Amino acid sequence: MLAFTSGLLAAASGTIEWIDVPALIEMISRFMINVVMVWVVVHFFYYPKSRRRDYYFTFLLFAVSIFMLIYLMDGAKMKIGAALGLFAVFGIIRYRTESVPIREMTYLFFLVALSVVNGMAQKLSIAELAAANVIFVIAVSLAESNLLAKHVSCKYVRYDNIKLITPDKREEMYADLEKRLGVKVLNVEIGSVDFLKDSALIKVYYQSPAKTNSVDDVVKFPRAYSD
Repeated sequence: MLAFTSGLLAAASGTIEWIDVPALIEMISRFMINVVMVWVVVHFFYYPKSRRRDYYFTFLLFAVSIFMLIYLMDGAKMKIGAALGLFAVFGIIRYRTESVPIREMTYLFFLVALSVVNGMAQKLSIAELAAANVIFVIAVSLAESNLLAKHVSCKYVRYDNIKLITPDKREEMYADLEKRLGVKVLNVEIGSVDFLKDSALIKVYYQSPAKTNSVDDVVKFPRAYSD
């Protein structure tokens, strides 16, 4: 009881700091910059093409969690170790998990890096941090646009007209695929051929429309439909 009373008296006298207003304002400012920039990347660049609400939710929560984890850690070495550990964990997930598409994993790495930078760069001013975040957003914008490289979509197709898979009938095959898929075929790669079922697995590259759907770049059949 005496110790508790002494603690209250010490707090009242100002020897114990209950709140550091400048530090709190700085943390909230950096947190808001991180949340806003992550939301801009997810909402305006990732979501319009994928329409995956589950990853939308996951990306936002990952960004919030990683920022708070890095920001509240004591010591630069500990923060760097935690950041490298996060990248190692996500690298293992990427190469051992088939259910996470490449695009989603790339965005996850990108948002982890963005949140780590925002959480570690406490020596930078708010203006410098905002400028760094704008550079991140510009990089995403360029990568998603057709300025650096023209986007070409691809689909795996189980093709039943195997008489057209020979090299001398490639133009006929293109015409058949364009008629049946309704797209401009740019290239076709022939995979495995099943003569018993008169089918072949082919990879069709085609000119994508202005808006793509979430399975334009799926590289193989899901397991549920592989047989």
